[in-house]
Amino acid sequence: MNHSLTLYLAILGGVVLAVVVAHGAWTARRAAARQPRRASVEPVDGAATPGGMSLDDIPTIPMDDGEGGVAASPAASLPPLRRTGPRLDALVDAIATLTLDAPMSGDHILMHLPPSRRAGSKPVLVEGLRSDCGEWEMPQAGVLYTELQAGVLMANRTGGLNEIEYSEFVQKVQAMADALPASPEFPDMLDIVARARELDAFAGAHDAQLAMRLAAKGSAWSLGYVQQQAQRHGFVPGALPGRFVLPSPDEGAPPVLTLQFDAQAAFAEDEDQATLRELLLCFDVPQTAAEQTPFKAWCAAGEALAMAMDGVMLDDSGRPFLPAAFESIAGELAKLYEALAARDLAAGAPSTRRLFS
Repeated sequence: MNHSLTLYLAILGGVVLAVVVAHGAWTARRAAARQPRRASVEPVDGAATPGGMSLDDIPTIPMDDGEGGVAASPAASLPPLRRTGPRLDALVDAIATLTLDAPMSGDHILMHLPPSRRAGSKPVLVEGLRSDCGEWEMPQAGVLYTELQAGVLMANRTGGLNEIEYSEFVQKVQAMADALPASPEFPDMLDIVARARELDAFAGAHDAQLAMRLAAKGSAWSLGYVQQQAQRHGFVPGALPGRFVLPSPDEGAPPVLTLQFDAQAAFAEDEDQATLRELLLCFDVPQTAAEQTPFKAWCAAGEALAMAMDGVMLDDSGRPFLPAAFESIAGELAKLYEALAARDLAAGAPSTRRLFS
């Protein structure tokens, strides 16, 4: 993002816990990134569409005519509404509408989606309005859609959407519209770029991560020992080398906590021969819902692991971190949660996760 802010929360006794906010975290993520609600309704056969048509009234076009029809009768059993995956949101996306002359099959739409679903560093999403239930979803085969919309994320941790990225988005959507065919309508570029800058500034001022170092007091830990202790406290191996994660109770959500270590140790042939002297216990504030009490989990995991492994909790400067500081930090986090919620971007919400990605 264009501006970044590093927030170090004051803790009791003059000890400082590194809470990376905006300037530091945002800048680091920008550098790294430059490298490689709607209510749902189950579809019912023959159900009425928003325009008063029933499924049996919608014309069926053969699949081989190249015009986006479906092979089977629309009254046949339809795939259920797709409820998972990212969704477009006017709070964080610039959205273009694509008007169709007649209902179009998801099979045909999928054939003409942009080959790359990004405009610069910003993800691009396409959604269709189902003819059977009037709900938006990412297009899928076997479903008829009466309208389409495409959107590009206006800001993420790489920065705000700029003119070049928006122009790339327009070109990709226009090419898709020409191939379908459909009639696109795009929002004004200057307005979108201005909104993107403002959103980027807000996100840069409200991004935060907590990081606690866990260091061995005496002899180094073996990787096997660390894994054993981590699993005892609810952590499981992460998708990336060099980390364990405390999974979220919500399916598909990012982990509540991550326990990171030197990734080189993860490739050792013998876990007991790979040794570690330090772990990093992290918590991404905007990515995790406050209702999951991630801060309490972070505090508890740090204390429990330090005690079980004969370690010490440290800040990023190597100074001991005192448990008495937790209450002070909790107060600062409460303010951050309130600011995010006031913008309708509560921590852990799908659109918030996309913005802070």
